[in-house]
Amino acid sequence: MANKRLRGNTWHYIVRRKNLLPKPINLTFKNEIEGDAYVAHLERLLDSGIVPDEFKSNKEVIGNIANAIDAYSKIVHVPNSDLRVLKVVRERVGNQKLTFVNYAWAEHYVQGMKTMNLSPSTIRHHVGALARCLDWIENRGGTSLLGNPLRRLPKRYASGHKAELLRERRLSIEEEQEITRILRGGKPIGRERGFESKHLPSLLLMFQLALETGMRMAEIHTLTISQVDIRNKTIFLEKTKNGDTRQVPLSTTIIKALNNYEPDSLWGGDLFPWASEKTPRRTPSQVSIARSEQFSRIFDAAGCPDFTFHGLRHEATSRLYERTTLSDIQIAKIMGWKSLKMALRYTNLRACNLAKEMW
Repeated sequence: MANKRLRGNTWHYIVRRKNLLPKPINLTFKNEIEGDAYVAHLERLLDSGIVPDEFKSNKEVIGNIANAIDAYSKIVHVPNSDLRVLKVVRERVGNQKLTFVNYAWAEHYVQGMKTMNLSPSTIRHHVGALARCLDWIENRGGTSLLGNPLRRLPKRYASGHKAELLRERRLSIEEEQEITRILRGGKPIGRERGFESKHLPSLLLMFQLALETGMRMAEIHTLTISQVDIRNKTIFLEKTKNGDTRQVPLSTTIIKALNNYEPDSLWGGDLFPWASEKTPRRTPSQVSIARSEQFSRIFDAAGCPDFTFHGLRHEATSRLYERTTLSDIQIAKIMGWKSLKMALRYTNLRACNLAKEMW
């Protein structure tokens, strides 16, 4: 039995096993119930002759989240998408000891990401990647991890967050003009120099396509010249997020932009340079991430740091409702939705525009 005592507001435990442990284990908990549960779990392991890695005398132990991620990444074939996320997780919470990775910590971890204004989908990606890592650690055994608390989080744990408000974020005319000015080579206000990139014209066209058509990032940067039919004012998408093909109509504004754009012959028939420049190890999703980060810097320089490239898809949807007489079904076809419920999620109509329709 462990020795247990209360000192101030903290519960202290001492666990001894002379023939098994190199030295007594000293533990402290603020919550008595959590402390009792953890110590009972630890003693069951010790009674079975199992010493958790963090209490062994050798140096190669899995005592915290960073150790867990390192071991998991080294032994298990982890998808690149998870590796990128786990790298960020390691930087943020790597020092957290597995001893204290419990349900209370899991809730605190999620709340911290909400405070950082990460979107619900990003929070789910982070929790999912770490949960898979901890599943492996738990199944491997030999650690003090008391179950996987991330698996006990309730449904919709990532919701109730500022990102719900960000869906209502509209791009103002002034912001659109400033972003366009910067993408044409203009110097951002308050900065000594503009963005130095030989691909600014390509970035400008990507911005215009997203704003005028609502196409997704990956749908845009993977376009080939043959997919663009200026004569019939359409773009034919072969690879979409939903796996379906679709045709996207083009406005006169974007047709003018396409006519003024000159793709390089070195791009091998691609409309943009990044597909032809990528190495065999660089996937389309990695290209999307790189371009999203680039646009985030541009939006920040334009004075709208809370705006994202995906926000252009929301803006395009709202403009289709405000500026055209297209039906819900027609707009759903353009946007590539499988459910009309997506219209409620993507549309945020300005009250001033609605007022013009009132009697």
